[in-house]
Amino acid sequence: MATTPLPLNTEFLFRMALQAGTPQMAAAGPGQELRVIPVTGGSFEGPSLRGEVVPGTTADWLRVEPDGTAHMDVRLVMRTDKGQHFYMHYSGVRTGPPAVLAQLGRGEAVDASAYYFRVAIRFETSEPELTWLNRVLAVGVGQRPPTGPTYDVYAVR
Repeated sequence: MATTPLPLNTEFLFRMALQAGTPQMAAAGPGQELRVIPVTGGSFEGPSLRGEVVPGTTADWLRVEPDGTAHMDVRLVMRTDKGQHFYMHYSGVRTGPPAVLAQLGRGEAVDASAYYFRVAIRFETSEPELTWLNRVLAVGVGQRPPTGPTYDVYAVR
């Protein structure tokens, strides 16, 4: 058995910027609020993958705790600049000091180092050139500028 931890290696895949619409539904639950927020568009670009989010097929089922901590459950259909499609599903958490979360909730610009925003990602596709996506886990580091969520996405190798 190894006595030292195994390294975690990542490879940058793309930066993704999303545009979000008005919540379509909001309901209070046990200690949290559920908001279903449509993703109305977006784009992604990296060394070998670039394209756009297919609007009308995507949404975020966002659960927000009373302190402003957000738990996201997002499902996206992506189209590459070559016309190939893949499905992307991620879950994650955005949390931080209450004052910072309140600023984010009001749509204000906040430095990404002031809060924690991470996601775990899986992909699915039948596109022959992209089937390698089916065999990787990915992680994302998020930020929430006023224009919408932005993620730097990395494959865990």
